[in-house]
Amino acid sequence: MTLKVGDAAPDFTLPTDGGAEITLSALRGHPVIVYFYPKDDTSGCTTEACGFRDALPEFKGAAVIGISRDSVKSHDKFKAKHGLNFTLASDEAGAVTEAWGVWVEKSMYGKKYMGIERSTFLIDAAGTIREAWRKVSVPGHVDQVLKAVQAL
Repeated sequence: MTLKVGDAAPDFTLPTDGGAEITLSALRGHPVIVYFYPKDDTSGCTTEACGFRDALPEFKGAAVIGISRDSVKSHDKFKAKHGLNFTLASDEAGAVTEAWGVWVEKSMYGKKYMGIERSTFLIDAAGTIREAWRKVSVPGHVDQVLKAVQAL
């Protein structure tokens, strides 16, 4: 399934860092940034997470949720190590990454494997996808998302 601008954001409830859980539909009334990333504490994922951390005060009250297939325990360590100030949700079973169309075949050094395609979605207060970035290149990405949030 490929989600596109104008689609309703598929709802989810996932466990989060700190032993809590988050439900997307419970955040209605505010913009939400849902970003999918491959792996906690790897170079690109750390750069992206720290970019969202540093820019969070400028996001006009929008919630930021980072999702990967890492465990809650891994998220707790990643969040503490880098002082992350937003929610990290664990999709170990993969249902959400599949529903959002970000679990894809990838290729590295000629070997094919399944993994998360770095993607970000901006969801408006009504739960509609307003922007979708696929195959995200980390440098400059947080600035693109920030401009889109500020334009809402």
